[in-house]
Amino acid sequence: MSSFTGTGRLARLAVRRDRIRLAIWVLGTPLVGYALAESVAGLYPDEQTRLGYAETAVSSVVARAFNGPIAGTELGAVVVTETYLTLALLAALLSTFAVVRHTRQNEETGRAELLGASAVGRYALLTAALVVVVGANLLAAALLALAFIGTGLPVAGSLAAAAAIAGVGAAFTGIAAVTAQLSVTSRGANALAAASVGVAFLLRATGDVLGERAADGVRLVSAPPTWLSPLGWGTQVRAFGGERWWVLALPVALLVAGVAVAFLLAERRDVGAGLLAARRGPARAASGLLSPAGLTWRLHRGALAGWAVAVAVLGLSFGVAGHEVDAMISENPAAAEVIAQLGGGSKLVEAYLATMLGLFALTIGAYVVQALLRTRGDEADGVLEALLATAVSRTRWLGTQVLGAVLGALALVLLGGVTTGLGYGLAAGDPIGWTVELGGAALLRLPALLVVAGLVTALFGALPRWSVALSWAMLIAFLLLWQLGALLDLPQAVLNLSPYTHVPSAPATHPTALPLVGLTAVAAALLAVGLAAFHHRDTPT
Repeated sequence: MSSFTGTGRLARLAVRRDRIRLAIWVLGTPLVGYALAESVAGLYPDEQTRLGYAETAVSSVVARAFNGPIAGTELGAVVVTETYLTLALLAALLSTFAVVRHTRQNEETGRAELLGASAVGRYALLTAALVVVVGANLLAAALLALAFIGTGLPVAGSLAAAAAIAGVGAAFTGIAAVTAQLSVTSRGANALAAASVGVAFLLRATGDVLGERAADGVRLVSAPPTWLSPLGWGTQVRAFGGERWWVLALPVALLVAGVAVAFLLAERRDVGAGLLAARRGPARAASGLLSPAGLTWRLHRGALAGWAVAVAVLGLSFGVAGHEVDAMISENPAAAEVIAQLGGGSKLVEAYLATMLGLFALTIGAYVVQALLRTRGDEADGVLEALLATAVSRTRWLGTQVLGAVLGALALVLLGGVTTGLGYGLAAGDPIGWTVELGGAALLRLPALLVVAGLVTALFGALPRWSVALSWAMLIAFLLLWQLGALLDLPQAVLNLSPYTHVPSAPATHPTALPLVGLTAVAAALLAVGLAAFHHRDTPT
């Protein structure tokens, strides 16, 4: 029997198991790309506005750190600069999570040992995961290229931009294959892979911040650290600016090297074991673990700490960038109008700050979904049955999970407001005043997050098997409505479907209590529906 026997059947099983996730990934990537490209094309329709954008992109340290280098003044170059980071991070994270889910998680739950009892080769499980994930990246990239071409962008540049995104996904597929061999748990493997994404971002940002202006004055020549990062390789393809196709060989080489190392490591360990020794816990468990609240805190503190670091860094960066808003977009009426519409105010800086707080609220919604969907994972893995066999009631258990997610969201949204205010205040000369003002303004976004928590809870209680897919689809829909509602002039009735539409856009506008009360009431009703549905259904289901 070959070491790869059964790879095809395992790949089909992985596709069937992830058919909804893969559909959202493959179809969602081009949809997001198309939406972002259309919005950017509307903001920079002529050569003059694009020239001003390129000048700012090269001269602004903040723009360099987040968006990376711009390849020229063509519309496609501006589109890639504005969309690359979002699409690349999606490709990287989705790829790593998928590889770990079909390798290490299968070992952690015992499925790999069960499959290994049949005619399955040593490398079949890992190979099947790699085939599915690389295939998903290629298919998503093909559709993304068609989406870019559909917006009127040149074919060559569209193919190069999509290939750069696929290259990022492929590179981190190889990295995840290695982390799945190192850690004994799927959470540890995901943490190592996510850390590699963070390191790649820092290397790319450092290289672009230290880069030098090119001779033409509108392009950036990145410093060497960029070439050490898979995220940096995507920017160096230079889509729509004299494509450098040879750069695409770098992520392919990393994928091949990662797969080779993963196969080598797989030979050196037993099924279910990891090459990094698991840390021994204390001899006696902490007394707090005897309660659902203590257990919830223990399970979520690592993820919350990671989110807190990311939010703090982004908040400070967004705040410092606020001091450059007037110079960056004041000469672009279309961009200024969109910022004013998103931020809900006429003063450009305040509208920008309100927009950033709204973006934080949307992003932290992903933390709420992630935290609450752990309930479905516990149910599917059999952990919930063991918990309910004790004196813990269903209502108490689920209520504790919701409370933990909401308190985490409260801490994160407040942290986002405080760090944004601190960053802008340091640049504007009033750190205390702006920290207090934006911290308070950020708290006004909490009712929208409560609605998100209520929707996820209701889906988990009433439609547990569909809760994961529907919860993430709901959040993506809210993101698209927030970003494209103003640009596409959608009817107000459609915009009202998102709870974020009803949040006061402080500090650009004065808040009113009625929308906040209404959102809180809707959230309470959804939570009640979820708790009641969970109380009356079978577990697991």
